[in-house]
Parts: sequence; structure tokens; C-alpha cells
Amino acid sequence: MKYKSDICKNIFRGYDIRGIHPSEIDEDTAYTIGLGFGSHIKSIGKTNCVVGHDNRLSSPILYEALIKGITETGIDVISLGLCTTPMYYYACIKLKVFSGVMVTASHNPKDDNGFKFAFDEAGNCKGQEIQDFLEFILKGEFSNGEGHVSNYDITNDYIELFKNNINFGKRRIKVVVDPGNGTTAVIVKKIYDLFPMDIVYINDDSDGTFPNHHPDPSEEKNIKELKEALKNGYDIGFGFDGDADRIAVLTPKRTIKGDDLAYLYAKNMKNPRVLGEVKCSQNMYDEIDKIGKSFMGKTGHSNIKKAMKELNIDMAAEVSGHIFFKERFFGFDDGVYAMIRVLELIANGFDLDGELDKLPRLYSTDEMKIKADDESKFKIIETLKIELNRADNGLPKIVDIIDIDGVRIKFENGWGLVRASNTTPVIVTRFEANSEQNMLEIQNGVIALVDKIMANINA
Repeated sequence: MKYKSDICKNIFRGYDIRGIHPSEIDEDTAYTIGLGFGSHIKSIGKTNCVVGHDNRLSSPILYEALIKGITETGIDVISLGLCTTPMYYYACIKLKVFSGVMVTASHNPKDDNGFKFAFDEAGNCKGQEIQDFLEFILKGEFSNGEGHVSNYDITNDYIELFKNNINFGKRRIKVVVDPGNGTTAVIVKKIYDLFPMDIVYINDDSDGTFPNHHPDPSEEKNIKELKEALKNGYDIGFGFDGDADRIAVLTPKRTIKGDDLAYLYAKNMKNPRVLGEVKCSQNMYDEIDKIGKSFMGKTGHSNIKKAMKELNIDMAAEVSGHIFFKERFFGFDDGVYAMIRVLELIANGFDLDGELDKLPRLYSTDEMKIKADDESKFKIIETLKIELNRADNGLPKIVDIIDIDGVRIKFENGWGLVRASNTTPVIVTRFEANSEQNMLEIQNGVIALVDKIMANINA
């Protein structure tokens, strides 16, 4: 392995490092990132770090190359081996070693891989920190040393987290679980065997080729099998992404998105302080404000964790199914724990569907993605901000524009969101209104404006 001076810059994204293996991320890339990571944390006084990996086929190779790079800088590595991202997060907390790297591409396609990383107690790197890290790597000024590797199995410690944290009621629940052949499969049965439930599993072999469906449960096509299984008399179903930090929740009646989950959890907290992202339904914010306090923030696990600390948040959620509990937990996103908290509600007699049926009726779209290359997608957003201030923009009357993360455009009868994804080459949109007609009017107007902007940029 050798230092890669021409490392692909596009893999350094908003929340992590992520790209295609091996064309964008290969062994030399991982080794180079290891050299940079070890040198950087050594410069701020750290002596060791925690490293884990998911079950993608390329992960063990990249993992070993990364560790080689880190140890050659004189930093010791605590090796977790195969684990979920939440298990990695908890290992850092348990061992009180807050410098670390998780080799994973989360919900991305099987040929992708990447690195979530933290230098210190501040948590996962994001935004400008990641770009600064790229510049540090490109300088090639690395430390020398002889670090050592020790192995640590976090499994039993992680399981112990759940034993005294959950209070199940008397109802025995019939559950179907789809790990999607992702890394969730290595731990899920050990956790759920602790609780009185009747569970059936599908796609529960750990297989980094993801042979049955793509490991992203936020997309409808990836939960079809789970929906079919639910028809066999089960009360509730759960799906997971590739590294277990995201959850999908299905009842026989509906798919419950992350923002609705946040509302349901909050209903069972005292004076909850809840953080949502710009994609969350207005219902979530309005209803939580009746029982506590809601906050709107940027999308992305790194941004959310930072805001949770700053705002003293009890629980946070993304529409896609990332749920972060500080109340009774540690503030990181864990799909397995989020599932157990849902089951706790049901076992104690809480009616998920009944509570959601009481909410004001709103009409909303799922996330809709428009392909846009990494170089132009942010330019599209900046141009849109300008166009929204023009009187002839072709849209209904705009009440407010929230630009903390892309643009959330508030109208009298609903809202529309347009933002650049920080993990994939797409523009993400979502729309919501008090009637289907108003929703379509907002959606069609905003999409037409975005199409016009893209055409001009690509001309």
C-alpha cells in the first residue's frame, strides 16, 4: 500500500467520506486516510482510537488498510471488527475513546463504501471539518510511529444496554423484522431474544451483496417484502438500513415515517424537547409544541448530534428513520433501540395508528430525488434562493423561506423543500399541504422552477 496523492476529492462529503469501491475508494485510499487520521489526532494529543466495519464485501479490505495507515503514525487502534454503526458509537462511549472511524456506506448501494469518523469528543466530522481534513491529507505531512492493535468485542456491553432500559407491558406482540441482509443481522436476534415477543425474521443472513433488496428502508420498493409479511397476522414490522442506524416502521395500516415516530415518542415523554430536520412534517412541529418544545435543524447525523448538545434535546428524528434518543439513552442514532422503544409503547397499550389518526390531515409526498452531479447541485440551490425573490417566479404567495439547509419554502397552505444531498449526487425535494390540490400546485410550481434552473446551468 502507498500514499495516494491523487485521492478522489469528491468522496469527501457533507457528513462523511463515501464513494464507489474500488474506482473511488480502494486500499491505497483507505491507507492514506488512515495516515491522515492518525497524524491529525496525534497532533491534538490523542494516543488511540476505535475502529469498526460493516458487512459490505469491501469493508474488511478497507478496514485493514485503514488500520495499517493509522498505526504507522504511532496511534494505537482498538479493533471492533464487524459491528453496526450504533455498536461502534457505544464502544467509543464505553471505552471513553472518542477518536474513531467506522467503515461503512450506510444505506448506499452495495459497491459503495466509506468512513464515518470523529477526531475527538465533539463527535462525527462534518462540513468544513471534512474539507479541512482533505487539505491536511493532500499535504502529505504525516507522523511516524509504531502503533499497536488490540481487539475488543463490544457485543455483550451493547446487549446490556437494553436489559434495564426498557419496561415492557403485558401485551405479547407479533413482530416481523427485515434486517435487509445488512449488518443489523449480526446483533438483532441477540437483542430481541431478551423480550417477550413473537418474532419472525426475513432477509436475516448477513450478506454484503444485499441479494434481496437495496439496504435503504426509506424507499418504498425496499419494504415491499416486509409489507407482504405483515399480512400474515403480524402487529408491526421493522426494516433496517445497511449499518443499523436507520429504521422503517410499518403497521398493517401505514408506513410510519421518522417525523411521525418523533411525535409518537414525544407523546410519552414529559415536557419533551425534540429536534426535527427541514424535511419533517409541519404536524410534528405543531403537535410537539403543544406538549413540549420543537426545533428545526439541518439534515445529517453529524449536524443533528451537534444541535442536540447545543439545545439540550431529548430526542431527534429525520424523516428517513434516523432516531436519536438522549432521554434514557446516549444521543446517537440506533435503529435497533428505536425499534425497542416502539415495541415498549405498544406493549404498554399505546395505539400508534389511533394516535396518528387524530392528527390534522395533511397531504405530503415522499422524498423525490432529481439527479444532479456533485459539482452543480449546490449551485442549483443558490440560484433557487435568488429566483424565489423574483416577483415572476411562478409560485403561490410565499410566506417564509427557511434556508438553514437548502430552502424550505412556506406558503399559506403548505410548504416545499429543495436541498442538495450531502451523500449522493441528487437534489432532494419534498412537499406538503392541507389538500392534495394545494400540494400538487406547490410541487408542480417548485419542480418547474428547479427544472428551469438546471436547464440554464447545463446549457
